[in-house]
Amino acid sequence: MGEVPKETHTFKVVGDCEIRADIYAPEADAPRPVIVWIHGGALITGHRNGIGPVRVNRYIDAGYAVVSIDYRLAPETKIKEIIEDLTDAVRWVYDKAPGLFPIDPERIGVVGHSAGGYLTLMSGFCVEPRPRALVSFYGYGDIAGPWYSRPDPFYCRQPAVPKEEAYSVMGGPVVSCDSGEGNRGRFYLYCRQHGLWPKEVSGHDPDSEPDAFDPFCPIRNVTKDYPPTLLLHGDKDTDVPYEQSVMMAEELARAGVEHELITMGATASTESRTTPLSPRPWIDR
Repeated sequence: MGEVPKETHTFKVVGDCEIRADIYAPEADAPRPVIVWIHGGALITGHRNGIGPVRVNRYIDAGYAVVSIDYRLAPETKIKEIIEDLTDAVRWVYDKAPGLFPIDPERIGVVGHSAGGYLTLMSGFCVEPRPRALVSFYGYGDIAGPWYSRPDPFYCRQPAVPKEEAYSVMGGPVVSCDSGEGNRGRFYLYCRQHGLWPKEVSGHDPDSEPDAFDPFCPIRNVTKDYPPTLLLHGDKDTDVPYEQSVMMAEELARAGVEHELITMGATASTESRTTPLSPRPWIDR
């Protein structure tokens, strides 16, 4: 199958920053259920094009339409506003997109990878109406824990990023997609080497202000009303610990939420992050 045609729409404007979504919705005899897809990149890098044609074709062949969204990136935008972009995007899909494409707003699922998996898990309690299902690829439910708020052993084995270099690529205008030209990933690497990610992304210190992270940690907000959730994670992941999905699964079980955790065997991190798996059929219910 060739590349699926797409249309790009601006779903939100903040100042001079236009926030866009790509819609992949082939002609259909009946409205399709829709996947809202969220890119990763530690909330610092990434772009809606990250979904790639392989994943799009896989979802289209399975009978879904796909909406791949951007959101404003940290640290120029803090996490509270990033979550607002998420909720506004899903609301736009629910309210506006059905008038443009043959999609069923009553059957919206959210799928995301890494930081997109984190935002997927956030959508389980901060988006109204709640999605019908969530699929989190190597996402995380706790953004304030030691894995993110302390220097990371894996990243500390890499050459140290000078502070001046790290901050020189940040602090410009607010952006909602990363072209890759500014090498924002160096700032992320610096944050992981110094345990600064939670503070830089939220504007709060997880040690002195632990309660400030309550609204931004999915694992602290699971109730019986949380949507059915599929978690996928490689157990050799060197960026997001596999335990993040294990702990999220345990919390879902405690609340009686339908869920499944798929462990990608001994798959290496780089391989698990490129495996295009189809979502479970919960969204079709």
